[in-house]
Amino acid sequence: MDTIVALSSGSLPSGVAIIRISGPKAATVISSLGARITQPRQTSLQIFRDNDGSVIDEGLVLWFPAPHSFTGEDVVELQTHGSRAVVAGILDVLLSIDGVRHAEAGEFARRAFANGKIDLTEAEGLADLIDAETTAQRKVAQYLASGGLKDLYNDWQDQLLNARAMIEADIDFADEDDVPGSVADQVWNDMARLYQSISGHLEGYDRSERIRDGFKISLIGKPNVGKSSLLNALAGSDRAIVSSEAGTTRDIVEVRLDIAGYLVLLSDTAGIREQAGSVEAEGIRRSIASAQEADLILFLSDEDEWHHNFIDANSKVLNIRSKADLSSDIKPDEDTIFVSVNDATSVAVLLEKLSVIINNELDQSRIGSAIKSRYIDHLSQCLKDLNKSIESDDALELRAEHLRSAAYSLGRITGQFDTEDVLGRIFSSFCIGK
Repeated sequence: MDTIVALSSGSLPSGVAIIRISGPKAATVISSLGARITQPRQTSLQIFRDNDGSVIDEGLVLWFPAPHSFTGEDVVELQTHGSRAVVAGILDVLLSIDGVRHAEAGEFARRAFANGKIDLTEAEGLADLIDAETTAQRKVAQYLASGGLKDLYNDWQDQLLNARAMIEADIDFADEDDVPGSVADQVWNDMARLYQSISGHLEGYDRSERIRDGFKISLIGKPNVGKSSLLNALAGSDRAIVSSEAGTTRDIVEVRLDIAGYLVLLSDTAGIREQAGSVEAEGIRRSIASAQEADLILFLSDEDEWHHNFIDANSKVLNIRSKADLSSDIKPDEDTIFVSVNDATSVAVLLEKLSVIINNELDQSRIGSAIKSRYIDHLSQCLKDLNKSIESDDALELRAEHLRSAAYSLGRITGQFDTEDVLGRIFSSFCIGK
């Protein structure tokens, strides 16, 4: 097996760069740099030299002997100054050695999976953790990366294995005195509870998807009611063009915000009106489509007119009375938020309201439902096989086979059973050096 090497820290230049080496030659190839390994998991300050003996840099060497490393192989990490020239010089020396090559995208993580250090759910959680932008995304990714779903799915696997063992005992040793009682009482009731647990877990997909991909909020209303101004106020920068001319916004302008620790995709849309040219009409069509796809609609009006006829009845809508500073005779009510972009307090009140809505919708306390789209088909198939086993009037041998199929579906999520193309697709999404 080749020894692989790559820059594992962020883009250069930087204050510090970390170069990771993993494989059978990890402990010996650093001698080509004039360095050596010392005590495991203890840093040592050493000089790194070029092939001609000139100094490249001074840095730290950290040694992780197998199997106590991220990949499960011998691993050495070099911490150097984050200069492009320094990193290039060190990599050139290492890559000149036979049997040492540059790591491919995700290859360190794939080796960790192959060596049983992580399962696929942990690997995917690690990828999500690297990409996390918000607190909620970090918490969900950390739950996956630390083995939260691995433990849950393994527990379900154990329940299925125990049920199959009970059935086998009933089939093979039915006449023995020390075999537990009725399989129907002990197994099928347990499997019914397992079915409910998996069903409840599967229902959390929509919530986890919105945490990962973003909670969508769409600004809707007539032209010139202040949609673009409100988007700019919430974003804290001029992201959308603001003009007194009707129809200025003709395409959707989207900004990414962090509200209450969640990723929020806030969209400014074209003003909705009947008289519009062909280009503006297309913008209006997209506005309505944006409203239909949104998790929350902010319906703006500066005249207290709320016409929701084009909005789906099941959509969640919050009425916003915009330009509140221009009218002294308006009276607040429970169903409307009064906002002026010239009044920071009113914008803060709206943000607090949005925080409450988003928290209620996504509820981080249910972090155990951190399901990824890849899991959906396997969990659904698991439920189908479970249901067949519970409801079937077939012989016990066939019902046990349905339980085996259910366990197989769970195993495909964690990587116990899977094909190379799935593994390649997952690990290719990682960056080089991870």
